[in-house]
Amino acid sequence: MRLALGADHGGFALKRELLLSLRELGHSPIDLGTRDENPVDYPDFARAVGEAVATGQCDFGICIDGAGIGSAMAANKVPGVRAAACNDVALAKNAREHNYANVLTLGSRFVTRGQALDVVRAFLGTAEGEERHARRVAKIEAIERRYARRLEP
Repeated sequence: MRLALGADHGGFALKRELLLSLRELGHSPIDLGTRDENPVDYPDFARAVGEAVATGQCDFGICIDGAGIGSAMAANKVPGVRAAACNDVALAKNAREHNYANVLTLGSRFVTRGQALDVVRAFLGTAEGEERHARRVAKIEAIERRYARRLEP
């Protein structure tokens, strides 16, 4: 799978480790930054990951910051992105099966490398769920379209 990965300074070390693990698992991760542990702003990297997924450049995205919450909020501003902050396997499976999430966000202060890899595996390995979930996701997409039109100049 083609995966976009981005992180702020708080998620840099975990991102670097996940990139290696994902390559070993046969995926094609793209590193969208940051490149070191100097302080940066997570919205910049969440937007880049979101755009890579929304445009079809990548199948899924992974954002890492300190808690995973800010990156989810920022990535969800990109039309077509359904980002979910999941710091455990159950949430990752739920986000994919019930909400058709296409971007996973992780909190580096809340998961170990091993836990993060388990969450990523669960996220990538879980299929979208039944029709009832598709109906609900379609409603989310309708809300997105409605408000996106209001914001157009």
